[in-house]
Amino acid sequence: MLHIINKSPLANNALDSCLRVAQSGEILLIEDAVYAATTGNAFEGKIRKALERFKIHVLQPDLEARGLADRIIEGVIPVDYGGFVDLTTTNKTCQSWL
Repeated sequence: MLHIINKSPLANNALDSCLRVAQSGEILLIEDAVYAATTGNAFEGKIRKALERFKIHVLQPDLEARGLADRIIEGVIPVDYGGFVDLTTTNKTCQSWL
């Protein structure tokens, strides 16, 4: 399953809910959720721990739009829009966390 999160973890609990409830799959951080995939933020420890259980991807254009492309946490996989499409087609189901 692909878990898609688009809200900043500082303004919404979607990331926390996903990490607490999801048993397996891949996570894709898009829009303001990309802040969670950067070094030096309040959620860095949670993302590093989640990397033990999940493959975590981040949408590169959203990182670039926010000036964060050089701050990706090691182990988080940047993807472009084509990669986003690939993730949605290679995973049997998708869950958007609101």
